[in-house]
Amino acid sequence: MNAEYEDKAKDMVREAMKAQGVTVDQLTERLKAIGVDMSSGGVANKISRGGFSSAFMLQCMEAMGLEIKPLEK
Repeated sequence: MNAEYEDKAKDMVREAMKAQGVTVDQLTERLKAIGVDMSSGGVANKISRGGFSSAFMLQCMEAMGLEIKPLEK
């Protein structure tokens, strides 16, 4: 069951990267700028596996200048 959601998370990050025209190397540099120190290979592996934390996903979105807002209740 988790695999389905891991795939969705992976697709969200990949689609955001594509829409922003951001490569893995560029995302890595942007992540470093907000204090997330990882190698390009580490970032690529996390994204390809899809089993990353919600915090990493939010960090990626912030690094790409995308804002994810909480749903209104």
